[in-house]
Amino acid sequence: MSDTVTTAPPNPAAPGKKPMSNLAQRVVFGLIGAAMLLGSIWYSAWTFALFFGAVQMRMLWEFYRMMREAGYKPAALLGGGISIIIFASLFLMSAGATTATGLSQIEPGWHTVIYPSKTMGALLGLPLLLLPTILILREMAAWPRENQNFSPFSNVGVALLGLLYVSLPMSLLNVVAFTETGYDYRRVLALLFLVWSSDTGAYAAGKTFGKHKLAPKISPGKTWEGAIGGFLLTLAMGWALGYLLPELSLTYRLVVATAVAIFGPLGDLAESMLKRSVGVKDSGRIMPGHGGLLDRFDAFLFILPVLALLQLLFH
Repeated sequence: MSDTVTTAPPNPAAPGKKPMSNLAQRVVFGLIGAAMLLGSIWYSAWTFALFFGAVQMRMLWEFYRMMREAGYKPAALLGGGISIIIFASLFLMSAGATTATGLSQIEPGWHTVIYPSKTMGALLGLPLLLLPTILILREMAAWPRENQNFSPFSNVGVALLGLLYVSLPMSLLNVVAFTETGYDYRRVLALLFLVWSSDTGAYAAGKTFGKHKLAPKISPGKTWEGAIGGFLLTLAMGWALGYLLPELSLTYRLVVATAVAIFGPLGDLAESMLKRSVGVKDSGRIMPGHGGLLDRFDAFLFILPVLALLQLLFH
C-alpha cells in the first residue's frame, strides 16, 4: 500500500463569509454616523464643536484631494490648521455673544472660560490676515516645482478657495447654533430636519414624477419635479418645526425653509460640478456606501451663509 496521502480539493461550495453588500454598508454606517451626529449635537456645545470642527476639516481635506487630482498642489496641512482656527474663532465669538444667563447653558462651571471668549475668538482670528502672505511665501520656497502644470498663484488660489468654499460656511454653523441665551441644539436639529426633508422630497418626487431635467450636464438625475417636491416637503417641515421651536414665528420658519429648499440643491449641484470637473465619483471614502463627508454636507455650504445672515438680521 502506498504511503502517499491524497488531499481532497477544496470544496467550492463550502460556505464562506460573504462580503457586506452596498445596501448593508449604507445602513450600518449610516446609523453609526447618525448616532454620532445627533449625540454630539444634543450632549453639549463642546461635543457639537468637536464633531463639526473635525467634520469641516475632513471636508476641506477632501476638497484639496480632488484639487490634487486636477494637478494643483494646495497647502493641505496649512489649510487644515487654518480651518480649525476659523471654526474655533467663530465658536468662541458666538459663545461670547451670549448673555450671562446663557453662559450657564453652555456648560455649568465654565463661566470663567467662556466669558472672555468673544475677545479670544477675535484674537485667534488675527493670524488669518497673514494667510495670503504665508501661502505665497510657501510657493516661493518651493519654486520651481517639478511637474508643475499651473502657476504657483493657482495653488494659493485653490488653498484660499477651499477655506472660503468649505471651512468658512461650515464654521457659520456656530452662528446658527447660538442665540442670545446660549447654545441651542434644537436649531441645529431643525436645520438637519429641513435638509433631510429637502433631499427626501426631491428623491421621492423625482422618482415618481421626474421627467424634466434640472441640470442635465451637471447632475442628470435631478429633475424639476424633484426640486418642487423637495421644496414643498421642506415648507411642510418648516411649519411642523413650530412644535420644536415654538418661539420662532411661522413667517420666519417658512423663510428659513424656503432658503434651505433653494440653496441646498444649489450646493449639491455645485459639488457635483466640482466632482465632474476633476473626474471623481465620490469626494472620499470615510463612510463606506456613503462617499465622503463633502458628499454628505455639500448642501450646508450654500445654506449656512444665508441662515447665518437671516439670524444676524432678524434675531
